[in-house]
Formats: sequence, C-alpha cells, structure tokens
Amino acid sequence: MAKVLVAYSGGVDSTLLLKAAVEALGINNVLAVTALSPLYPERELRGAKRAIEGMGVRHLLVESNEMEIPGFSKNPPNRCYYCKRQLFQELMDLARKEGIPFVVEGSTLDDEKDHRPGKIAIQELGIRSPLKEAMFTKEDVRELSRHLGLPTWDKPSFACLASRFPYGEEITPEALKRVDRAEAFLFGLGFKQVRVRHYQSLARIELLQGEMGRLMEGSLREKVVSHLKEIGYRYVTLDLQGFRSGSMNEVLS
Repeated sequence: MAKVLVAYSGGVDSTLLLKAAVEALGINNVLAVTALSPLYPERELRGAKRAIEGMGVRHLLVESNEMEIPGFSKNPPNRCYYCKRQLFQELMDLARKEGIPFVVEGSTLDDEKDHRPGKIAIQELGIRSPLKEAMFTKEDVRELSRHLGLPTWDKPSFACLASRFPYGEEITPEALKRVDRAEAFLFGLGFKQVRVRHYQSLARIELLQGEMGRLMEGSLREKVVSHLKEIGYRYVTLDLQGFRSGSMNEVLS
C-alpha cells in the first residue's frame, strides 16, 4: 500500500493494525488519526495516546461530533452507518490532502457476526480492513498483540457510548455523560469489563460473569447503587447474563 492513514481508536485491533503498518511501511509512511467525539470518553483518548507511545508514528486528532448528524440522536437501528460514513469520509478527505492513497481500519472476521451497519459505509467508501483480509479473529489479534508486547493485548473491548442506548431511545449529551460517569465509576472499582446500558431512569449493568459475585457483596453493592442514583438513575439492575458485546442488537434478531 506504500502509505496509509490508520483510523486509530487505541483499542486492541487498531493498535495491532498500526504496529503492523509501521513495521511494514516505516513510520514516515503511516499516519494515525484519532477522532475526538462525545461518544468516546476521555479515558479512551488517554489510553490511545499511551498505546501509541514508542512507535514514533505521527498522530493527529480530529473533531467528530456525531450529535450533529441529522437523525443520529433518534438512534435508529442503522445509526452506525451514518456515523461511520461521516467519519471515514472525513478521513478520506484528510488522506487526500496528505497524499496518502489508502485509509485502513481494524475490523476482524468476528465483526461479521454482529449487526454492524457501519461496515456498509466502510465498503461503500473503499476503506480497507487488513486484519479481516488476513482472516484474523479477535482471539488472533490478542494473541499476536501479546506476542509483540503491545500494552493493549488484554485491554477490555470498547464500543462507542451510543451503543448503550436501546434503539429508538433518544441519545442526548446529558445521557452520554451519565453513562460515561457510571462506567468510569465501575472501572474505578476495579471491574475489568463494564457496560452500563441506559434506559432513561434505569441502568442495566453488564459485568463479566466471574465478577458478578464481587459486585453483590453488601458494601460494594450499596456503594454502586448510591453512586448511580446520585448521578441520575432511579433504578439500578445487574444483568444476570453478564457482559456480551452488542447486547442491544438482540432485539433485532
């Protein structure tokens, strides 16, 4: 590909993709770009900056306010299409200005198994997905990342905060901040994988099954309930199925 712009979120997949691009093409032929968005918490940006340290690659930040996309806040089932279409169009425009022929992103084979309308936008725009083209699964990515000593190899998976809302429920800046605060609090308590699904006044917490028992310990449970009510939730629930990526898509099947 000679030169590439890597859509870089700081997650497990995009960090391995960036590492591979730097090794294959050299740091002067790779540009990493991260979107600053109300859908991604500040802690994710800090993690992205930490993960890229030491690679020596040029890193740009671009503003991306999905809340301004017509219809986005209404949260339709194809919400992700409009979000990805706008973001990757902006990345393509930037790549052209930089004289870079390819924009690449970190999807894997496993992303084909879930409802991901954003992949249609990626295909329409001609964005390349080298990990998927190389037949990599999420497990492959983590194993190779561990082998290469990348700090993200065991990083919890993350999806944008809009994925915490049931389809059809309006997404607002205030609600996004509430979800962010709730998840940050749980991560701060040491839980490894967290989702707080937002249903107006109700929070549905998803944790790894092995961590559920810890939450239910008396004092910690009371602490979590108290904090989530303090930030605006009236009801606080624990999902007994535990964490699973894309649980909001279960209503679509």
